[in-house]
Amino acid sequence: MMALAKTAPREGLWQIEAPVPDIGPDDVLIRVTKTGICGTDVHIWNWDDWARKTVPVPLITGHEFAGEIVEIGRNVTDLACGQRCSGEGHLIGKTSRQSRAGRFHLDPETRGIGVNRQGAFAEYLCLPAFNVVPLPESISDDVGAILDPLGNAVHTALSFDLVGEDVLVTGAGPIGIMAAAVARHAGARHVVITDVNPERLALAASVADVEPVDITRETLPDVMGRLGLRQGFDIGLEMSGNQSALDQMAESLVMGGRIALLGIPPGKSPMDWSRVVFKALTIKGVYGREIFETWYKMIAMLENGLDVSGVITHRFAAPDFAAGFEAMRAGVCGKVVLDWTGLR
Repeated sequence: MMALAKTAPREGLWQIEAPVPDIGPDDVLIRVTKTGICGTDVHIWNWDDWARKTVPVPLITGHEFAGEIVEIGRNVTDLACGQRCSGEGHLIGKTSRQSRAGRFHLDPETRGIGVNRQGAFAEYLCLPAFNVVPLPESISDDVGAILDPLGNAVHTALSFDLVGEDVLVTGAGPIGIMAAAVARHAGARHVVITDVNPERLALAASVADVEPVDITRETLPDVMGRLGLRQGFDIGLEMSGNQSALDQMAESLVMGGRIALLGIPPGKSPMDWSRVVFKALTIKGVYGREIFETWYKMIAMLENGLDVSGVITHRFAAPDFAAGFEAMRAGVCGKVVLDWTGLR
């Protein structure tokens, strides 16, 4: 099969021929139709410090996918060949306190497909049946391929009750845009999304009913005055990993405000903890998706009118993957989807 792999400890990915993976009794074999390029994949392409410490070489990368089951292990009884699916890319252990309590997303033994073991940038993927998420017919393969990052957005946005609340989203990358869309769908009153990239702010406005703000042209106090927010925002969703964005968010929240933190600042970052204490702020770190509650919630919302398809701005055939990565690295896109159909 064709696959994309990190075959050398340097910048880039390479197209290779690899054997179709064998499956175990509790696995399924998925014929991949579409994959999304994630920021994590860009880190692996760039071979930065995190990638060098984390990713074994050689490795087939990629973890955002949609496809069709073509083979099932002998112990698998609740899935069938021909079934369309996506899947949870975090592979959990079964012995930790968290896993045994059903809090699978907190399992410290978690490994990631395309990061720690062979991934989805390939014509076929072996995945534990436990991790498979069937796709309803109403969800396209393109959207199915971005359910992983949508799950990050849903997990972050639904960390707190949103009904009637005023929400600030910092960072108009694809996940930030989807989180803003989820917040509006879930009943938030005002949703403001900030960035310094006018193209991404325009994309946010086209995807969801949100208020895009170029923070280099307008201050948050001005925005709050324009929207009639007397005390500030109730909830902050920090998606950018930018220290100044987090500082501005903390300053702009009401007393007792709540922050869900998905963005990862580079290295160690200073924080004015006295502001957190005296404003009685709650900060929740968000990792991945709640397995499988987040999947249930986002599929239900997609079936009930949530539309994030507009966040996909670029589509390429899988052999043209380098152009997809170029768009991602240049920051001139939303989500990039690779098409694995029709290769042979």
